[in-house]
Amino acid sequence: MTHMSKRPVDWDDFVSRYQTRLYRTAFGILGNAQAAEDAVQDTFLKYLERAPDFSVPAQEAAWLTKVTVNRCLSDLRSPWHRRVDPLPPDLPWQARQELEELYQLPPKDRAVLHLYYYEGYSTEEIARMLRLSPGSIRSRLSRARQKLKTLLEEGE
Repeated sequence: MTHMSKRPVDWDDFVSRYQTRLYRTAFGILGNAQAAEDAVQDTFLKYLERAPDFSVPAQEAAWLTKVTVNRCLSDLRSPWHRRVDPLPPDLPWQARQELEELYQLPPKDRAVLHLYYYEGYSTEEIARMLRLSPGSIRSRLSRARQKLKTLLEEGE
């Protein structure tokens, strides 16, 4: 029997508060708009099913991000993994080049780079989300930075 909990008092406000952030995270990992939308929708459904009780909003945001990242990584392990969407044609050249290089990295590297640089999580917070040690996250960040640097230098 699934425990269906109470949803937040203002569900629309709750969704609008987190959907953009979660979508950015999912798209950064998956590189596919539809897959990112699916991951975010699944995250909100899991929230409704589990209804965790958080004492501070930062815990709520971290839980939602963790569920989104795990859903994305699970999706990438699936044999049905979808392609990366083409980048929008109106992106500035520099941003396009950087994103093309970023999508050449393995998804786990993209995930830690996104969580650290775009979402502002510490290595300790990322470690808790991904159930890894902080040292593993720091190593993964270091390797991902080096790979990205090499790819960007090759593209010049």
